[in-house]
Formats: sequence, C-alpha cells, structure tokens
Amino acid sequence: MRISEHISFQEAIKSNTALRRGINNEPNDYQITNMVNIAHNVFEPLRKWVGGPIKINSMFRCEELNEAIGGSSRSQHCEGRAIDLDDTFGYKTNKEMFDYIRENLDFDQLIWEFGDDDNPAWVHVSFISFDENRKRTMRAEKINGKTQYRYI
Repeated sequence: MRISEHISFQEAIKSNTALRRGINNEPNDYQITNMVNIAHNVFEPLRKWVGGPIKINSMFRCEELNEAIGGSSRSQHCEGRAIDLDDTFGYKTNKEMFDYIRENLDFDQLIWEFGDDDNPAWVHVSFISFDENRKRTMRAEKINGKTQYRYI
C-alpha cells in the first residue's frame, strides 16, 4: 500500500520508538485520508522541485506514540496531517525546502525546527485543507530546556 507515489505506507508509520515499546502505530481510515492529502498537496510537489528523495523523520503518530516521544498533545501528526522532513540526501537543504514550501505551497503550519539561523535541523509542515489552512510560519527553539515557538 502506498500513501503517494513516493511515500510507502510503512515509511509513513515507521517509528523506532513504537517498535522498541511495542506500540501499534496503525492509522485509521480518517487518518490515512489525511496522510494522502498532505502527501499529494505538499510532499509530492516539494519532492518534484527537490529532484530526489527526501527523508521523512515522522509522519503519522498514534496518541500513545506521540505521548511516548513527548510530542505536543495537540500534534497534527496524530491526525495524519503533519510530516517532518529532512533532506539528508543532499538535493536541497532544509532551509531551501522551508523557503520553497513557504513561497509556493499551501500549508497549515510550517515550522523551522531548531537548527541554527542558516538551516533548520528539520522542517515540520502540516496541511488541513485549502479552506482551513492558516499559513502559520514559526520557529522552534529550546529556551531553558523547553521548546518555544515564535512566529516568523
């Protein structure tokens, strides 16, 4: 089963933490529909522009897995509406992907995840629907050991 041309179902639900802890990270039909939606509206257009593979750090997370990794209780990953991307393959930098998404694609939230002023450690992007997307652009930083988000 595939979520989209370049995302397999297994890749979309993969989690070392889930495997280690025996957590069943299987999405339901509603969550799969959302995963297909973000894949087609964000990931596939981005991948075409990048011109090669993009590493998916995290896509779907069930609530139990999200809690186990310390994710936000409001995480859109739990609905299948978010994806964390990292261009470890060298086609484009995370900053270039962040800028491309910001300037060319529709999204709900786009987050520059940690890293430094030149490049995020990874890019978080979410998608709800063309009617409901808020186009919120933020930066995540650790301040006194806690993750803080600020609008950019």
